[in-house]
Amino acid sequence: MTNYPDSQQQARQALRRQMRQQRRALSPAQRQQAARQLLRHFASHPAFLHSQHIAFYLPNDGELDLRPLIEQAWSMGKHCYLPVLSPLYHNRLWFAPYRPDSAMIKNRFGILEPSCSWRRMRPVWALDLVLTPLVAFDQAGNRLGMGGGYYDRSLAYLARRQVWKKPRLIGAAYTFQSVATLPSASWDVPLHGIVTEQCLQSIR
Repeated sequence: MTNYPDSQQQARQALRRQMRQQRRALSPAQRQQAARQLLRHFASHPAFLHSQHIAFYLPNDGELDLRPLIEQAWSMGKHCYLPVLSPLYHNRLWFAPYRPDSAMIKNRFGILEPSCSWRRMRPVWALDLVLTPLVAFDQAGNRLGMGGGYYDRSLAYLARRQVWKKPRLIGAAYTFQSVATLPSASWDVPLHGIVTEQCLQSIR
C-alpha cells in the first residue's frame, strides 16, 4: 500500500489524535449509556437480526462498547467472533469464536483475543456481518482507523468481487466521530453503514 501524500497524512494523524482524545475523555457512565443506546436501536435492525455469524470487537482506547450487543447476540443463539492477528499473513485478521467462557490472551498491542486453535477460526469472507471499530468516518462510508490497515488488507478482496459480497461491513462509533469528508485511497474498503449511539445510517 502506498502512503497518502504528506499533507493528507499529517491531517489524518491530527484527526486521529483529536478523536482519540475525545473518546478517552468520556466518563464510564457516558460510555455505558452509549452502549445501551446502541443496543436498543441496533438489536432489532434487520442487519443484525438476519446475521448468524457476526464479528465484533472489544473496546480499546475509548472505543464504543459492543459488549451489551454481544450478550444479546449470545442470547439469540448467534455465533460471535473477535478479530485476531494472523501469524501467517502480515497485517491481516482472522476471526476466533467468542463465547462467555472463552479463554482470552493479549496480543502484541495488549488487546484481548480468544485463545483457540487456527482450525476453529473463521475467515472474514465466511462471516455475515462485521462490526468494525474506527477513529472517524464520513457520510460516504470512508473510515479512518488506527493506521495499521488490518481491516483494509483483510477485506481487500471485496473490491474485486461483483457478486456475493460478504460480509456486510458496519462501522461502530460515537456520533461525534463523524466528519465532513475523509480522503480515500484505492485500497480503502468503504463501509455499508455506520452505527452510533443515536442511529444506524445505511450508506450502500
